[in-house]
Amino acid sequence: MIGSGATRLCAVARTRYIGTGGAPWGWRAEGHGTGGRTLLDDSEIRFEIPETDEREDPVAPRIMLYSHDTYGLGHIRRARTIAMALAARFEGASILIATGSPIVGRFDFPPGVDFVRIPGVVKLPSGDYASESMHLDIAQTVALRERILRTTAEAFEPDLTIVDKEPTGLRGEMLPTLDLLKARGARIVLGLRDVLDEASALKAEWARKGALDAIERYYDEIWVYGLREIFEPLAGVPLSVKTEAKLRYTGYLRREAPGEWPEPNMVERVPSGSVLVTPGGGGDGDVLIDWVLRAYESDARLSVPALIVFGPFLNAERRAEFERRAHRFRTIRTRNFDSRLERLMIESRGVIAMGGYNTFCEILSFDKPAAIAPRITPRMEQYLRVAAAEKIGLVRMLPPVRNGQDRPDPAAMVDAIRAFGTQPLPSEARIDGLLDGLDRVTELTRAALAPR
Repeated sequence: MIGSGATRLCAVARTRYIGTGGAPWGWRAEGHGTGGRTLLDDSEIRFEIPETDEREDPVAPRIMLYSHDTYGLGHIRRARTIAMALAARFEGASILIATGSPIVGRFDFPPGVDFVRIPGVVKLPSGDYASESMHLDIAQTVALRERILRTTAEAFEPDLTIVDKEPTGLRGEMLPTLDLLKARGARIVLGLRDVLDEASALKAEWARKGALDAIERYYDEIWVYGLREIFEPLAGVPLSVKTEAKLRYTGYLRREAPGEWPEPNMVERVPSGSVLVTPGGGGDGDVLIDWVLRAYESDARLSVPALIVFGPFLNAERRAEFERRAHRFRTIRTRNFDSRLERLMIESRGVIAMGGYNTFCEILSFDKPAAIAPRITPRMEQYLRVAAAEKIGLVRMLPPVRNGQDRPDPAAMVDAIRAFGTQPLPSEARIDGLLDGLDRVTELTRAALAPR
């Protein structure tokens, strides 16, 4: 069941995700409308559920989050963080994440939170999009996603919808859903990370997508998960007075240690004092991992232990190569993926990473010294974030990661690893409201759900 709203989730069927090791059930829309009734189908069950106009008490809201997820882990991890926080703060809330992430089933969710897995889309090196696994062209895939999103929103009837990053959705796929929600009087919020891209690129992209028109027409507020004092993601974009008035800065989204922490066998798996190396999802992380391994290969005196977490999207052949190289060192351990990276970061002496939003939030939350090598393609987002953070003393920036042919100087990585013992912690920068994001999101959610 999906929280307390399952009795009205029409046109949805239960499906088990393969290869998730017993992960939670996901949901996919099927379109089995039956007039006043709806059928929920799978290979084992078939229920008829009566339609009802009865709504829950407003203190037990229904909240929908949209995360298009065409690349990496960033969008789904941010959506999950927000969903978990709201579930903990609003008793009886039913929270549904609509996501294209292919690995959403590998994450755990608390009671009250579930997900709809829409067909996956991948971003190609050319910048174009393609279906992740089906033999459909991108137009057909987006049309299918569009119908699933609208059907889900129609059945779930959210009081509040939070759209992550893309005001119109991937290729405009959210527009029919936004029309529906607006007509029903639901509150609609656009959630933005602290940095999107350099101003000129963002201005051109949003003009092409009709983003500003969509914000004017559909959105009640824009929540920026960062601080204006560090970066203004919409600076340089021609915002109207009406749109400017919708902006709300929240601070960064604090991360917490898992509830069962510490694990009894953690010491066995994470050598004491290890450096944690994480390229996020790993899809473009091979340059960073190679750089770390070359640092150890070039300096026999580098004895600091390291744990490398490859990420689920790292190329399999590159992963095998990296594992062979890492296993030559008694001080280096590897693993493919951990859905709770927080517990590894807590035990680390420092973090080597790229500049993604979620990793940055974790570094701040667990107050770890970090050396970050931001990527600069296809967007300048990571570079802009890390440069701004270094300027105020939150992290150390390494030379940017450019592409798969890059061969950064291993001596720079050696120096960064050795410097963790003396590098200032993020907390020493003393920035008011830095990690107030989830508290502020809760306040804004409560205000959005208040009777109008």
